[in-house]
Amino acid sequence: MTLPEPIQTYFTAQAPQDRTAFAAAFAPDAIVHDEGGNHQGPAEIEAWWMAAKAKYRHTAEPLEMTEIESKTVVRARVTGDFPGSPAILSFTFGLADGLIHDLRVG
Repeated sequence: MTLPEPIQTYFTAQAPQDRTAFAAAFAPDAIVHDEGGNHQGPAEIEAWWMAAKAKYRHTAEPLEMTEIESKTVVRARVTGDFPGSPAILSFTFGLADGLIHDLRVG
């Protein structure tokens, strides 16, 4: 499966060394919806990602990708330090101009 470049970066970036590349995959006005919260803009999204990596020490392995209503949905096996690990989660990406514009994790 060939993922669009910013989505590939999302799944392959390693914390903390790839934090700049990770943040650069998001549009300036991007928003992430995860665990009932919203994180807007690359700096806030980077902080969310770094905190989640520190808390859960997780990895996500993409399993399949589909296009639904102009969104790219990636189902991935997420393994880490959380109850129910591993879990299959859906990552719904909105892309614009080669960047992630919005992301919903769930």
